[in-house]
Amino acid sequence: MKKFNLFKEIIIADKSSLLQAINSTKLFGININGNIVNEPFNDNEIFIYQGKPEIVEDFTKVLGKNYQVVDDKNRVLIKAFSNWQELISINTQRASYDDTTADGVAEFSNKKLEDIGWQITEFNVQYRTLVELLEEKCEGTILCIEQEEPYQFSGLGFLSDNPHAEKVMFEYCQNIVKDKLENDEDFDKDDLDDDQEEAAKFFNCL
Repeated sequence: MKKFNLFKEIIIADKSSLLQAINSTKLFGININGNIVNEPFNDNEIFIYQGKPEIVEDFTKVLGKNYQVVDDKNRVLIKAFSNWQELISINTQRASYDDTTADGVAEFSNKKLEDIGWQITEFNVQYRTLVELLEEKCEGTILCIEQEEPYQFSGLGFLSDNPHAEKVMFEYCQNIVKDKLENDEDFDKDDLDDDQEEAAKFFNCL
């Protein structure tokens, strides 16, 4: 997965398209590629702005005070990191997982991924490990704010190919379960509790 770090990214939108959307007085969004998007929104959209702004005299303030906007001839340059909290609420419903709180990732929005994640916890594998696996092995985008000093990270993950992600995560977890059943005395096949046995069967290991 690739990071789209709002601390660093400048989103470039077409000025005429943006003005047309504003003048329509209808709800619209600006995605991370700078495209102007009208309702109905696709499930895979990642927005740096969503709203129905009033027409104002100062074009650079039309998106709101939390945006830095530069009017550059036929382009509009936008920095959106100051509006991060609002972008969380705008994008969470379409995200594959939410990594914006101190508690970390608690669930996956995709049911099959969530089933895998729920079952593997019986073998002491946490969601953080699964998220790191997906971010390394799968395609998608992490919409985030990340800075190095002092280190700060908050992000939403968007997988672009759920079936592939499901396959990667299932096979990873299946191998862990097989290894624990064969080599970890805490997971002796004859001494599993009901939940562990159910999880082992889920991963086709019993």
